Amino acid sequence: MNGDKRCTDAQLRRVVYVADSGIHGTGLFASREIAAGEYIGTFHGPPATRDGMYVLWVFDEDDPRQPVGRSGRNLLRYINHESPGNAAFDGFDLYACCVIGCDQEITIDYASGP
Repeated sequence: MNGDKRCTDAQLRRVVYVADSGIHGTGLFASREIAAGEYIGTFHGPPATRDGMYVLWVFDEDDPRQPVGRSGRNLLRYINHESPGNAAFDGFDLYACCVIGCDQEITIDYASGP
């Protein structure tokens, strides 16, 4: 990655789109083939102080006992659960775990973590 983050919906639409999901409600889909290990985008939104819909919790490397949450405000908030998922978060950055085909739903394993 060249240091640029995909945070806005306009930037993310180059790689993903939102549509009805066979898994649950609305899902996140690849608008083109995504290579294994490729950066997809960054989960963006204000800090979260409690759990709720579209909240992503990650663990601070400096204090793995203290989760940090964001309330999703971009397209990545529509990512659904599947085990195993075909993508995973590294902090708030989302990466493909394998090749994700065009029009394939992008999923993460909600239970994975430290």
